[in-house]
Amino acid sequence: MNIQKIKLKRNVNILFYIGLLGQFAFTLYIAIYLLASAYNKKWEDWNEHMANGIINGDKIGNFILVFHIILALTITIGGPLQFISFIRKNFKRFHRWNGRIYIFSVIVTAILATYLIWNRPLVIGGHPGLIGNTINAILIIVFGFLTWSTALKKDFISHRKWAIRTYIVVSGVWFYRIMFGTWLLLTGFTAPGINADLTGWFSIILYFGSYLIPLAITESYLYLENSENLKLVKVFTWIIGLLCPLLVAGVIVTTIVFWIK
Repeated sequence: MNIQKIKLKRNVNILFYIGLLGQFAFTLYIAIYLLASAYNKKWEDWNEHMANGIINGDKIGNFILVFHIILALTITIGGPLQFISFIRKNFKRFHRWNGRIYIFSVIVTAILATYLIWNRPLVIGGHPGLIGNTINAILIIVFGFLTWSTALKKDFISHRKWAIRTYIVVSGVWFYRIMFGTWLLLTGFTAPGINADLTGWFSIILYFGSYLIPLAITESYLYLENSENLKLVKVFTWIIGLLCPLLVAGVIVTTIVFWIK
């Protein structure tokens, strides 16, 4: 393999593992804060940090929300494990079953999330938020199906690409928070374009950019990893390298501001 492509893969791996630490922080938040509150029946804790938390009289919506959070925990843990090469190569049966559980979970979660955003009383982000989140859910369902179908066909080259794309769009809700935290840091915690009901111009960008921007970066990598244009590979390698410290900063700020209780 060309030395420049080795550097590209190295930088992408570094970026992945930085993100993995950030998702671990998100997992702890879900497990320790949300699920622990549910276990102790302290539902008011959910309502402090959710626009549409537990709503009196909405039994169906409340059940779906709790189930959605449980699945989110499964997804956040199981997803990254699919891309760790040591696990994939040495525990193939686990990789297959974890993949099946993951794809099933993300499709169900996308359907449940779509129900929640369209059927709960408080609409955060207005129509841009509804549309952005719905498109994200549709991409999760479509990409998840293609990941599954290419595995069944044993088209593992396509399967790998669709699995990566699925992981990226599933992580949209995580990227939203990380981009929010990064924007806070870059603007000196003034956060222009973000208001209380999240209808500001930057919030609208995040509703779509939280999955489309990472997806565009992913598509660039999938193209360049087999490209002979080494100058373009070098430029993209530098871009990924610059994203690494930015992601570290975003993870730290997001964890401190939103997830540490």
